[in-house]
Amino acid sequence: MKYFLFGIIVAVVALIISYISLGRDMAYIVPGGIGIFFIVISMLFSGAMADGDQMRANFATESDVDRRERTQTAVRSGLIGLPNLLLAGFLYILMN
Repeated sequence: MKYFLFGIIVAVVALIISYISLGRDMAYIVPGGIGIFFIVISMLFSGAMADGDQMRANFATESDVDRRERTQTAVRSGLIGLPNLLLAGFLYILMN
């Protein structure tokens, strides 16, 4: 829950920065970029972009602790990126 709250705080700060620097019509750019960044990090750490052979090789060679840390990193970065993407999508729909 604290990572989702951190994502909300990052989204609000990014919105303020984007609103000041880019104006009202382009306020979704910075939160959207931050959200995409964290979602891509989440995808990389979760293994969602690997094929089946690579996933099997990773599963066979990593320990339970490493797998748990990798999964936690993927979930945490996804929870940070989600509020940013939601805010950017809401602003995009609202402004256009």
